[in-house]
Amino acid sequence: MTFTNNETTNRSLQQFQSFDTDTQLGLLWFGYLDLKDQLNPANQTSAQVVAGSLYDQFKEMSQEDQLQAQRDIVSRADSDVSRTYKSLSSSGKLDLWLRLAQGMDEGVIIQVPSDYQPPAETEEFVNSIQQLDFEERVNFMKSLVVEMGAK
Repeated sequence: MTFTNNETTNRSLQQFQSFDTDTQLGLLWFGYLDLKDQLNPANQTSAQVVAGSLYDQFKEMSQEDQLQAQRDIVSRADSDVSRTYKSLSSSGKLDLWLRLAQGMDEGVIIQVPSDYQPPAETEEFVNSIQQLDFEERVNFMKSLVVEMGAK
């Protein structure tokens, strides 16, 4: 399921998917920072419950395992966490990433290193995303996270 149909966001999706897994995770983090003050999640209760359950599993992991689980989801690896993620509804997937980002803010989930800078080759991508309006950026993020998880 894709939430976007405009050429700019579709091109940005392809660009994003061409980056390595850790770059994708860093860009997801910066995307959250860009949107967080305007987000008003109103997911279905069932999506929140299932995403909350998976998030609770993340909180119980070591930081190294949290990072690996996120990498597995982004790279579509065949792991327990990635398969569980794939089974979430689109709302549940978005809810999980929101919870993970909030957990990073709170220090419960492994954080992006404070000195992290996206690679230079992401500059064009970042500039194209910054030109999107708020709704387009949210739709872009939804499109990204829906496609993640075990194949």
